[in-house]
Amino acid sequence: MPRSSPKADPGQPASYEEALAELDGLIAAMEGGQLPLDRLLGSYQRAAVLLEFCRGRLEAVEQQVKVLEDGQLKPWTNNP
Repeated sequence: MPRSSPKADPGQPASYEEALAELDGLIAAMEGGQLPLDRLLGSYQRAAVLLEFCRGRLEAVEQQVKVLEDGQLKPWTNNP
């Protein structure tokens, strides 16, 4: 019986770097043109999830950087 390649729901990556590495691998596989159509669609959907995760992490870090006061990085709080 053939093994199913990707998991149905691999979940959220542990880190930005992990997500970026997985995204790079998916892009390389899709650009290679060797994936069957069903795997291509699954890879595209997973890439969209990873891209959203990376954007969210970047936005969170950007907010923390914007909170620089007196030369010290302070945690960002959403209080006006």
